[in-house]
Amino acid sequence: MYAIQLVEPSLTAFRRTSLPDPQPGPGEVLIRLRAAALNYIDVAVATGAFPGATLPLVPVADGAGEIVALGADVTGVALGERVIPHFMPDWLDGPMRPERIAAMRGITRPGSLSEYVVVPASSVVRFPDHLDFAQGATLPIAATTAWNGVRSASVRPGSTVVILGTGGVSLFALQFAKASGATVILVSSSDEKLERGRALGADHLVNYRAAPDWDKAVLDITGGRGVDLVVETVGGTSFARSLNAVAMGGTVFTVGFVAGTETSFNLFSVIGKAVRIVGNSTGSVADLGEAVRAIAANRIVPVVDQRFGIDETAAAFAELAAGSRHFGKLAILLE
Repeated sequence: MYAIQLVEPSLTAFRRTSLPDPQPGPGEVLIRLRAAALNYIDVAVATGAFPGATLPLVPVADGAGEIVALGADVTGVALGERVIPHFMPDWLDGPMRPERIAAMRGITRPGSLSEYVVVPASSVVRFPDHLDFAQGATLPIAATTAWNGVRSASVRPGSTVVILGTGGVSLFALQFAKASGATVILVSSSDEKLERGRALGADHLVNYRAAPDWDKAVLDITGGRGVDLVVETVGGTSFARSLNAVAMGGTVFTVGFVAGTETSFNLFSVIGKAVRIVGNSTGSVADLGEAVRAIAANRIVPVVDQRFGIDETAAAFAELAAGSRHFGKLAILLE
């Protein structure tokens, strides 16, 4: 089979190669991969910023394809089904545990930039019929994370949610929040992206370049109350603003650090308002299954900004690493 390997920690060190065709063992399935989708963790791996990867490796955590062979004792899935393998194949359900997250596709296990991959049958989820392979490939990390964010605050009709940015997690959170009946405030530095967010259902738009104190703008929009949930994808100095923007008893769901991993804030802003700060590292196979069912029920269509060919892998990684140019997800189509 053909595959793309990362041979050294560099965004230009992707090499096309030929590897032996994998064969499924007991409890495993063989997937013919059709598309992959990038996350920032893939860039971190490619640049050597994420620990645990041994090079060379087949990169990219998220992918989608169809089952072409079954190992012994496999039940619950069938040949030809379109599926997405979970990023952490051993985390089937329940809370995070070290032994459940040790295996990570694209880091400690082969990732999605190959013609075929073998994974545990228990780790795959069928994706909705209304999505193509590239759209399906966006779901494992980003949709699961966003779904857990919306669930963390029990978002429902009457809730108010702040979404920071327009990356994959942010847009999935916007779509899930609107499907749950919430009012959504979208914060971005681009008027063009804000208008695209409005088309997805955002109710209020805040450009933080025009209004650097975006938290005050949020308080103005909510009549001083604040919001029930902030999906905090930025980190750094943004975190203190998120704490200011959240309502009493609200939740700051923190998943990103594009502005840095260090922050400082007044503890009274947490204690005095009884704010819940929830960290997240994706979720389980069961969480992915719930997210997929919500996507199917609400006919949600993931936003894929650009689709690259397999021989354009380096260009796809460069586009994601550039930061703020894309809107939604970047996909790589396999031959």
